[in-house]
Amino acid sequence: MRQVVIYPGEDNYWIAECPSLPGCISQGETKEKAIANIKEAIAGYVKALEDDGLPVPTERFETLLVAV
Repeated sequence: MRQVVIYPGEDNYWIAECPSLPGCISQGETKEKAIANIKEAIAGYVKALEDDGLPVPTERFETLLVAV
């Protein structure tokens, strides 16, 4: 289970990134596609680390909304 941040990009695509996996970023034309793409990116990222015998970072982020 990983936390993902999703937000609109400048090119009308949605950007999705996983902060606990540095550099693990994807995008999609819709929110749903961006989410599907980041799931695939996360799986590939973790597999590459495991294949290389490297540790997989634990999920360590906590998110909250702040009203300003």
